[in-house]
Amino acid sequence: MTSIPTRPLGATGPRVSALGLGCMGMSALYGPVDRQESIATIHAALDAGVTLLDTGDFYGMGHNELLIRDALAARPGSRDQAVVSVKFGALRDPSGAFLGYDGRPAAVKNFAAYSLQRLGTDHIDVYRLARLDPDVPVEETVGAVRELIDAGYVRHVGLSEVGAETVRRAAATAPVADLQIEYSLVSRGIEDEILPVCRELGVSVTAYGVLSRGLISGHMTRESVRDLSAHDFRAASPRFATGNLDRNLALVDALRQVADGRGVTVAQIAVAWVLSRGEDIVPLVGARRRDRLAESLGALDVVLGADDLAAIERAVPAGSAAGERYAPEQMAMLDSEKSSGTAGSRAG
Repeated sequence: MTSIPTRPLGATGPRVSALGLGCMGMSALYGPVDRQESIATIHAALDAGVTLLDTGDFYGMGHNELLIRDALAARPGSRDQAVVSVKFGALRDPSGAFLGYDGRPAAVKNFAAYSLQRLGTDHIDVYRLARLDPDVPVEETVGAVRELIDAGYVRHVGLSEVGAETVRRAAATAPVADLQIEYSLVSRGIEDEILPVCRELGVSVTAYGVLSRGLISGHMTRESVRDLSAHDFRAASPRFATGNLDRNLALVDALRQVADGRGVTVAQIAVAWVLSRGEDIVPLVGARRRDRLAESLGALDVVLGADDLAAIERAVPAGSAAGERYAPEQMAMLDSEKSSGTAGSRAG
C-alpha cells in the first residue's frame, strides 16, 4: 500500500482517510493497556495517512482525550492533519458505571468546554451525542452543536446509534456529516432502513465494531475469551457467552477459508467487506497495537469481486451471529434498535 485513499464524510463534512482509528480501547473497556504503545499506534496511523481519530469524552473519564492530546502534541503539525471525532453525553460515576445520557443544550456546551481543554485544541472536528437522550428532542441537542459550530468551537455535526427517523429530524435541524453506528458482517441491521435514509440525506456512516470487538478478527479463541479480564466488557457480552461463542467462532472458521483462498487474514477480509459497502462508509478499526493497525490497513489493498462477496455471504450469512451486540440494558439505550429496520430479536 502506497497511500490511504480518502472518502467524503457526508455531503457537508471533510474528506477523511478510508479507514479511521477508534481509540476507545486505549483507555477503557478492553482490559489493561500500554500507554506508550497506544501513543505509538496513533503515531503509526498518522504516519500511514490515517486522518480520522475517534474518541469519547467518557472513555476512561477523559483519559482517552488526554492520550490523543499527548500523541498529537508530540508530533508538531499533526493536529492539522487529524480529524478528531468526539462523542459526548454519557454520564458515569467514579466506579465507571454508566448512569444514562444528557443531551440538554447546556450540557452539550459544558461537555464541549471540557473536551476542548483535555484535547488541547481550539476546535472539535465532528461532535456527536453518544446515545440519544430520550428526555431531550434531538433537535435541541443538534441545535446546541450547531451553535457551537457558529461560535467556532465545532466544525461538523455527527450522530451516533440513532434510527432513521432521528436521522431525518437531526438533518432537518442542521447539516449532518455522519452517523456512527455498528456495522460489520455480523451486525447488518442498518441495511434495512437506516443506511438508505442516510444515503438519501447525504449522511455518511462511520462504522464501528467492524471486527465485532475482536470476535471476527481471526485472533479470538475459546481460551482467550475464557481468559478475558473482569475489566473487559466482552466478558459479559452476549456474543462471547458460552454457547453463542461456539456458533460465532464457527462462522469465523468459515470466513477463514475464504480469507485463506485470497491469501489475506480474517481481519483483513472482514474490514475489506465493510469497505466494499460503499464510498460513504468509513470503517473505524480499534487497533491498540501497531501490528494490529498494520494488519487492518492491509484491508485497503483487498479488492473483493463478485465471487469473493458471494463466498463471504455463504460463510457468514446475514443474521447468522448468535447473541445481540450488547447486553439487554445497553440495547435498551439504542435509538437505532427502536427503528423498524433493526428492532426485534435478530442477531445481526
